[in-house]
Amino acid sequence: MTYAVWESTQRVASDYVARVRSFKRNARLYLINVIIAGIAMGVFRLLFNFYVLSLGFDEALLGSMITASSLTALLAALPMGYLSDLIGRKRSLLLSAGLVSASILLMVLWPFAWMFMAMNVVSGLAQSLAGVSMAPFLMENSDEQERTYLFSFSSGLQMAMASAGNWIGGYLPGWASSALEVAATSSQAYGAALFIIAILYITSLLPLLLLRPSGQHGAERSIFAPLSYARHHPILLGKLILPMLVTSIGAGLIMPFMNVFFRVVHHQPDPVIGSLFAWGSLAMGLGLLIAPALADGMGKIQLVVITQGLSIPFLILLGFAPWFWVSALAYYIRLALMNMSGPVYQTYVMEHVEPESRAMVASLVSMAWNFGWAFSPTISGWLQVQYGFDLPFAGTIILYVISVALYWGFFWYRGKQPLSAALPGVGVR
Repeated sequence: MTYAVWESTQRVASDYVARVRSFKRNARLYLINVIIAGIAMGVFRLLFNFYVLSLGFDEALLGSMITASSLTALLAALPMGYLSDLIGRKRSLLLSAGLVSASILLMVLWPFAWMFMAMNVVSGLAQSLAGVSMAPFLMENSDEQERTYLFSFSSGLQMAMASAGNWIGGYLPGWASSALEVAATSSQAYGAALFIIAILYITSLLPLLLLRPSGQHGAERSIFAPLSYARHHPILLGKLILPMLVTSIGAGLIMPFMNVFFRVVHHQPDPVIGSLFAWGSLAMGLGLLIAPALADGMGKIQLVVITQGLSIPFLILLGFAPWFWVSALAYYIRLALMNMSGPVYQTYVMEHVEPESRAMVASLVSMAWNFGWAFSPTISGWLQVQYGFDLPFAGTIILYVISVALYWGFFWYRGKQPLSAALPGVGVR
């Protein structure tokens, strides 16, 4: 029995390595970009909230900034999908990375509320353009046998690099404070740390410059093809997108404020929160890396329902456990379970769409995700100021339960036929 398990494990590992080694040149260059940008954003996401609070602003402004970014991404998603088709994936990814770099740099150089809001709008545009370009880019630069692995590996690598960035971010303000002879929690220390990160993010453009154009774009595509697809398959698009929309509304209530939660509720200092985020990102990265093999064994939708459903009890522990170590452990497990199915489901969505409509569908997926993040953080920020974190956590839990029920009801209940079989012209690739 033990030998059989060992042999099976070796076979799965060997197959995994073979799939990763088959990644194309463009995919490998994109992964180098993921490494650099992942580290930079790991530091940024840990420190930026603290930077804003250190300037004398409150959680309500944090919520408004997140809303500005996500609302912009929501409104810009369809135009960005057309832009991605028009100028191509390479230029889209370059433009997005350049906008992110500029937004971080300008928020450090001019730390005013109006600049924060303006640069979050710019960040939203960049987020939207990257979001609608990434999935079609990966589809265009992969074959069916390694596609799920590429989606999950890129996300897992991003989380692993974010883990390194979180760890560095926990100590970077301290190092900056020593050089500047200021307090580690001062705005000067946080600003210096974020300035370094802006410069690092600029270097992530270098591997993107080496990409070769892939797929069709510009005049080679009909501008009416995506709209025609949506008109002919509204039920399919609704089923694919609605669960993600509900999840985004719940996620926006809590996820942007996790560093504030651990500081305010559990009274933890920056290095501890940085280490916590680092291990959390690593846990999520490991979950993303093993997801393709699990999806091969149990099916994509089954993986989504099971892992997201299992994450909910740990979300309850995370939000309501009175002990920091229990909350931290639940944070790790919840991150890994809830997020490991994301790239798998994204692959599933892209497989049900013709190539000429992928950017449009990616735009709709981006809109669904950003809808919740556009409105929930503002509501959550107000609730935190008035009542603390209990109500935002309760709202997230309820919405996640509804989302899992939708995945199950739409795609798994009573062993339904594959979604593609019920819709003419939609095939699994």
